[in-house]
This record gives sequence, structure tokens and C-alpha cells, in this order.
Amino acid sequence: MKAISPVKMKKEKDGRGRPKWFRDLSAFKIISTIILVLSGLFFLFPLYWIVTGAFKSQVVAITIPPEWFPLNPILDNWVILFNNPVWRWTFNSFFIASAEMIAVCFVSATAGFVLAKKVFPGRKLIFIALIAAMALPKQVILVPLFTMLADLGWVDTYKGLIIPAIGWPFGVFLMKQFSQTIPNELLEAAKIDGCGEIRSFFHIVLPMLKPAIGALAIFTFMLSWNDYFSQLVITRSTDMMTLPLGIATMQGEYKTDYGVMMAGAALASVPMIIIFMLFQKSFTQGITMGSIK
Repeated sequence: MKAISPVKMKKEKDGRGRPKWFRDLSAFKIISTIILVLSGLFFLFPLYWIVTGAFKSQVVAITIPPEWFPLNPILDNWVILFNNPVWRWTFNSFFIASAEMIAVCFVSATAGFVLAKKVFPGRKLIFIALIAAMALPKQVILVPLFTMLADLGWVDTYKGLIIPAIGWPFGVFLMKQFSQTIPNELLEAAKIDGCGEIRSFFHIVLPMLKPAIGALAIFTFMLSWNDYFSQLVITRSTDMMTLPLGIATMQGEYKTDYGVMMAGAALASVPMIIIFMLFQKSFTQGITMGSIK
């Protein structure tokens, strides 16, 4: 066996004594890395400002020039925040967002698969209607939706907050586009082996749609968690308020306690960060799958 020279075990260097990894760094890589780092810091700064502001007094929070880091941190903002039914509001937000996330992902996956792989009269017309519905903002349909919920007795209930959001056109559109990438030969082979439609969907289609479902789950949870306008219209009682809505009601008519508001915003951001971390891998695969053949 040929012995390896100790010289070859060292890092390769060019004539100027620079290591090989340094030579591989091009100007483009260095500049792009710097831009990405600066962009990341830019988008993380609001979260940093909210978290640090939650430990500042009212005087310090509004002082100019600002105090970039709380020199005398306090917990009074959190005490005031938790004197309100925050845990009830947090439960409402988490329950509504989680129920919408599960229901939207399932309904969108089934509807998208049917529109992509099943041939039936009116399929293209239904898809065109979905695309047209995506162009309508929620505020346009909120008045007739509220009238319908009032007739059904669903105002200020979980059903009124969850069920109208299940038929999300964007979710169906996203799942249809991903379902088109499933090979027809795979579905035909499953049918030949004796798999029915339901079994094929749960054992073959759903696992292949996992990246898209992960991306849709994050989008749905975040939109539902931050859906302040719809929740403001549909809810009536304090016990049915969600966390963003409850925090907004703590703002006074003539005075705003920014420390308490930032403490509530910091608390409201925790579930969204957790959901993103749980579905991060599937989310990354979902948004990059279209670029790979």
C-alpha cells in the first residue's frame, strides 16, 4: 500500500500560499453571501425590536433616539398582559388556525387531485371559477358571508370562524398544480394491483403531495392566525376573541402602551415560528420542487 505523504495531507495551496477553499471563492459568491446576511438581519430586526420592546417601559419605548437594547429591563408589560384572558385568546387562535390548516390541506388535496387527474364535464369551468375567485379580496364577500352566518346562527362561534375558510381557492390551485406531476402510470399500476380510489389517494397520492401540503399548511396557519378583519366582524364576546384581536382591544382611545402591545406581539409570534420550524423541510421542498425536472 502506497504511503501518503504528509505534505499531501495538508491543505492545497497556490503559489501565493492561499488555501484551496479561498481560491474557490469567487467575487459573486462573496457578494451574494454578504447580501443574504444583510437581508436576513434586515428582516429579523422587527422581531428583535418587538422582543426587546416587551421589556421596556412606556417612556423608554417611545424615547428618541431609541434605546436599542433595554438597559433596565422590566416585567411589568408581561404582568399587565397576563392580567387579561390571554390564555383563552391563545387557545382560540391556535384551535381555529390548526382546524383551518388541517381542513384546508385535506379539502385542497382532494379537490386538486380530482381536478388534475379526473376527467368529467365542467372540469375546466370549475378551474376557471377558482382562478377568478382568487382575484376577489375577502372584504368583498364579507357582508354576504356575515348575513349567511347570522341566518345559520354561527356568529361568535368556532364554526363561523373555521368553516368559511375551508374552501380556499389558492389551496385547490396549488394542489392541482402539484397533482399534475404525479405519473398516470403509477395510478394505473395501483388500480391494476387492486387499489381502490380511496386507498390509492391515501397511500400513493398524499405521500407524493407531502411537500405541497407542508407549504400550504404554513400559508394557511399564518393567514388564519393573522386574520384580524374577519375575526373582528364575526366575534362578539371576549371569550371568543383570538390573540391578535384581544391584544388590539387593549389599546386605549387616547393612549397606547407600546410595551404591553409589543409583549402581546412577541407572544403571538411564537406559534407561527414553531409551525414554520415543524414544516420547514416540507415547505422548502414545496417551493423548490417546481425548479427541478
